[in-house]
Amino acid sequence: MTAENNNLVPCFIVCQVGARQIALRREAVAELIASPQLFVFPHTTPIIAGVVLRRGRILPVMDLGPAVSGAASLSTRFFLVVERHISGTIEKCAIPVQGACELVSGIMLPQSDSVDFVIGHLDLNGEQIEVVDLEKAITMSTVSKEENVPAAEVLS
Repeated sequence: MTAENNNLVPCFIVCQVGARQIALRREAVAELIASPQLFVFPHTTPIIAGVVLRRGRILPVMDLGPAVSGAASLSTRFFLVVERHISGTIEKCAIPVQGACELVSGIMLPQSDSVDFVIGHLDLNGEQIEVVDLEKAITMSTVSKEENVPAAEVLS
């Protein structure tokens, strides 16, 4: 396979979120960081587990565990910094991950299940890894919480 052909094969980051192994499109992931401390503070946004400091910037930590595995992620010091596209701008946030992350290339096969945030799956050495749409998973994590209050209600 030539370098030119290699660019045509999509790449994914395979990682452990909560109790489940998932894959994210490589384009959505900026970097993997080890942060010495997760800063936790009182707030009413259920998906936000706290914040980490990275290169002088405060990054919200969004726990996808409840959406993808049904339970909050275990405490960790490793985070994937991902890029979200919100209102035409790019916002970085961090997602807690357990264990090693792996860059893999392969063809994503269509998803047959009806899970909203799963857009396909990869066959990785005989194991089926679900490919997750980051924005949909974040939305599902936020919507699934009953204590979520719409911004319009908070501002009025």
